[in-house]
Amino acid sequence: MVVNFLVNEPVAFIPEEKALVIAELHLGLENELFKKGIVIPPQRENFQKKLERLLKLVKAETLIIIGDIKHKVPGMSLREEKELPKFLEYLKEKVELILVKGNHDGKIEEIVPKNVKVYGSEGFKLKKYGFFHGHAWPKKELMKCEYLFSAHLHPAFEFKDKLGLKRVEQVWVKGKVDEEKVKEKYKIRKIGKGNLIIIPAFNKLLGSVKINKLIEKEEQGILTKIMEIENARIYLLDGTFLGILKELKSD
Repeated sequence: MVVNFLVNEPVAFIPEEKALVIAELHLGLENELFKKGIVIPPQRENFQKKLERLLKLVKAETLIIIGDIKHKVPGMSLREEKELPKFLEYLKEKVELILVKGNHDGKIEEIVPKNVKVYGSEGFKLKKYGFFHGHAWPKKELMKCEYLFSAHLHPAFEFKDKLGLKRVEQVWVKGKVDEEKVKEKYKIRKIGKGNLIIIPAFNKLLGSVKINKLIEKEEQGILTKIMEIENARIYLLDGTFLGILKELKSD
């Protein structure tokens, strides 16, 4: 396989590049929850332990985080100012660390340790792989890639039983870019294979977009404009294939 998906984890691994790919950490979310009366311990150490375990498991040499490393918008909370540099420094000592800015990551480059690569929301290309956050159009050069990784949607699937009870589970969304829209947007004649993978949120305390509740492509911004979202294949984190999105949408 060109891309592996770690079982029961919102994490992708690219063996060819020895790269682990994650998104949506939202460190500092605990501070917002505290203001609402919900006491959650700082997540930095939990994330560090989990990532160290996963990096060792697949023997990764690179960690790519494609956006929303921090939570507060705009600016940065005191907790983020304290926890983020420690977190990034810790990871930098373990692997090569590459960051792509998400819509929550304004000015994050001001606290990033030296020798950590930081790309803007338009993303970057690594051989046949492209990485961008998903709230803004990616660079034109990414449209030549065989595989694109994005985030931003926090995709999940809502199950509903006969009694009306509901359960929401994180999912992978795998599909293709909309070739005609991409060609029109970038004024190009040819694109790469255009396999697009939307990564579930690493921080499971976050809310999710119920992918089977999407009604119009425009509702979720750039990602659903650039992707053939209706034909996307939906998978649970354990690898279970749920089906094609257009066949799964709820009433």
